[in-house]
Amino acid sequence: MRCDEVALLLPEAVDGNQPVPLLVQRHIESCLRCQAELARYRRMLRSLQLLRTQFLEPAPGLLTATLAAIEEAGERRAIRSLLSSRRLAYAGAIGGALAAAGATATALLVHRARRRGALAH
Repeated sequence: MRCDEVALLLPEAVDGNQPVPLLVQRHIESCLRCQAELARYRRMLRSLQLLRTQFLEPAPGLLTATLAAIEEAGERRAIRSLLSSRRLAYAGAIGGALAAAGATATALLVHRARRRGALAH
């Protein structure tokens, strides 16, 4: 077996819930690199198990500061959203006004052209 193949099976070897194939065991016994990797997995597992029993007390005011930061971020997002929707409304109003002005100008030009055509006959 190669080290990269064994590396995928090392978490199972540390966990101990499933038997490790004999071929993998033999490779680990003969390979210093895989032995070191197995030792790192074991240290990591012990550290994780220790974390289960340790409780950290949050710093005073941490909850208040966190909630304030969340509220501030929400307010900033709401303001940006409001400004964005106002810009869109302004752009729509300007576009509508331009369309109305164009339609009015077109109607006036058509009306004038018809009037000139009627006077020429």
